[in-house]
Amino acid sequence: MKVGALLTSAGINIGLCVLFLSLYSILRKQPQNVKVYFGRRIAEENNRLREAFILERFVPSTSWIIRSLRCTEDELLATAGLDAVVFNRILVFSIRIFSLAACLCVLGVLPLNYFGQDMLHVRIPSASLETFTIGNMQERSRWLWVHCVVLYAITGVACFLLYLEYKHIARLRLLHVSRAVTNPNHFTVLVRGIPKSTKESFSCTVESFFIKYHASSYLSHQIIYKVGKVQKIVSGAKKAYRKFKHFKGTTVGQRSRPVTYRCGLCGASSNSFQLLPVEPEQEGEKPDANDSDLNLPDEDCGAAFVFFKTRYAALIVSKILQTSNPMKWVTSLAPERDDVYWSNLWLPYRQLWLRRIATLLCSIVFMFLFLIPVTFIQGLTQLEQLQQRLPFLKGLLKKTYITQLVTGYLPSVILQIFLYTVPPTMMHFSTLEGPVSHSERKRSACIKVLFFTIWNVFFVNVLSGSAISQVNALSSPKDIPMQLARAVPVQATFFTTYVLTSGWASLSSEVMQLFGLIWNFIMKYVLRMKEDSYFVPSFPYHTEVPKVLLFGLLGFTCSVLAPLILPFLLVYFFLGYVVYRNQFLNVYCTKYDTGGLYWPIAHNTTIFSIVLTQIICLGVFGLKKSPVAAGFTVPLIILTLLFNQYCSNRLLPLFKTLPAQDLIDMDREDEQSGRMEDIHHCLHSAYCQFADTDDIPLKGIHVDRDEDGSGSSGESSCKDDSTQPTTATDISHPTLEGLPVSRLRHAVRSLGFIVRLQKRGLSSSKPAGPSSDVNPQTA
Repeated sequence: MKVGALLTSAGINIGLCVLFLSLYSILRKQPQNVKVYFGRRIAEENNRLREAFILERFVPSTSWIIRSLRCTEDELLATAGLDAVVFNRILVFSIRIFSLAACLCVLGVLPLNYFGQDMLHVRIPSASLETFTIGNMQERSRWLWVHCVVLYAITGVACFLLYLEYKHIARLRLLHVSRAVTNPNHFTVLVRGIPKSTKESFSCTVESFFIKYHASSYLSHQIIYKVGKVQKIVSGAKKAYRKFKHFKGTTVGQRSRPVTYRCGLCGASSNSFQLLPVEPEQEGEKPDANDSDLNLPDEDCGAAFVFFKTRYAALIVSKILQTSNPMKWVTSLAPERDDVYWSNLWLPYRQLWLRRIATLLCSIVFMFLFLIPVTFIQGLTQLEQLQQRLPFLKGLLKKTYITQLVTGYLPSVILQIFLYTVPPTMMHFSTLEGPVSHSERKRSACIKVLFFTIWNVFFVNVLSGSAISQVNALSSPKDIPMQLARAVPVQATFFTTYVLTSGWASLSSEVMQLFGLIWNFIMKYVLRMKEDSYFVPSFPYHTEVPKVLLFGLLGFTCSVLAPLILPFLLVYFFLGYVVYRNQFLNVYCTKYDTGGLYWPIAHNTTIFSIVLTQIICLGVFGLKKSPVAAGFTVPLIILTLLFNQYCSNRLLPLFKTLPAQDLIDMDREDEQSGRMEDIHHCLHSAYCQFADTDDIPLKGIHVDRDEDGSGSSGESSCKDDSTQPTTATDISHPTLEGLPVSRLRHAVRSLGFIVRLQKRGLSSSKPAGPSSDVNPQTA
């Protein structure tokens, strides 16, 4: 690739970045986009912006950059949680280490690479980018020791900064644990693999087991029920009602009449819903607690939440082996209430290892299927082979600007388009594995996406980039280091354009929130939906963490070999530092937190990148026949691995479990202050499986009734709470006239009553007396 092709790619991406950032600074000021760019703040503060015309709203500004830079780490921690701080520290570490690498390599290594051989240097735009890599150095060059010294400097500073970051995040994790004084998951243990008994229910089995073996610390328990279908029906009905809640004080007729459905762009006619008359005896029918349909003993699953009196007791029970059979009575600390992934709690524990093997095989197959587009993309970077395979393109590729566009911009764009399919696929695989929490599922998807991108973006491009037909490079693993040494300097040009396309452009689209902006436009002006139905997203760690770590890998491996990539990487990390902080503060809502568990992933990936860089440099020094530089590289690899082992022994255990000393101190403080009884009382409702099945207050829904009760032209108010005033509003959505809100309300209440009966355990109790015959309208 020529320098002109690189400049073409850089110019296109710089133009896109400037355009997107300018549009963002304007669009964020528009009141109709407040839900897109300030979703988290609106959800917390419920603010509204004025609709008045202000000239400043249509002028680009940099105020959002200043606000994001002024935000301190404590403010970010309080706003977005510890995971956001960890992600921010990854960017800070990358900025620090690659700033040093850019100074050393661009000023010291790059001139040596450029003048490494006695040759006639043409004008820089027409020069090949390979002349700026270590491949341009002569064999047995006495200047190769400079590359070795720079490698030592980058490795030493990187390890020092990694240790400081590891200690800092470990301290924040301990503070995160100690500040969560009333966190119920510290007292709760998730028990899976409960043996099924023919004589007693799961509830009795759990109670008898923990009273027998943990009598001094056992408090209570809650069995997990498999009632997914009922729960989905209730949740779906309640979501449907929330979309109709702007019907307060509105008359909803029962008669069928033509209604025009308008979406803002077109119109069509149809018939509205028809409310069927309800018989008086059916309307007053009450669900009976003794009904056999409510008895669901077979719907219990072998899992339960067990509550303990102290945090220390819960920690001990979660870590020890309960029986001689490791597949029964499996215990672990419960996730936070909002983090529980209920669907996977119903999975039998004995299936999990089969699911993990199946998802691993599916991930491997998907990785190898992805070789097809990657191999095609590499063909675009090699014009000679491309012209041989597609002869009809010879005339078109003779034009200079077409050649620069095809080799400098198109390959990375196509690869980025294909990579958009990876995170959803890996998230689906992670769900099938059976994680019990949303954060665990997202963290598992993050690891899968990281492995996938490193393999397909780095190794496959490097090993197959020198020749498209040599996909069998893995047939001889012992030759991989030498192949990497030959290919990485050559493929560094592709990685540079990839940073421009996947890095700069992706940050611009991230700050623009293109998907959210388009969806907001469709909701407001096409579907004409209310703003209250807007969904505030959570931060996609499973896509952004692998992307940042991949760029770190490219920076380390190319720093000494092809330093020209470092300035572009620095721009990405600086821009990402500003953009992501702005998104954390304004856009994304933190629903659950792993407590900093993304940092060990970042640390291990960074160590892998450093060691891989050292191995590649060892191979390059061998190819250049510099035994001194190669000999000094071997101890550096050993020292880096020893440093990683020290961090694993010193700091990693803090991320695997909670320290008993801190938990005991928290227990003693709660007992002395008298808060322990209140905490125990809150535990019984902390992990309510059907917490979202409480009735929605439906007020002000008026239904036409005839004189016989089936329909009338007059209004009769159906109020649930006469003490609350109701206000009448007009129907603004033309497609919602005549909807059966009354029947929807009755369905929501009936389903909620049934689920509450199951939750209270009435299905497994003795037949109740007449007093248990409760009206669902007043339950």
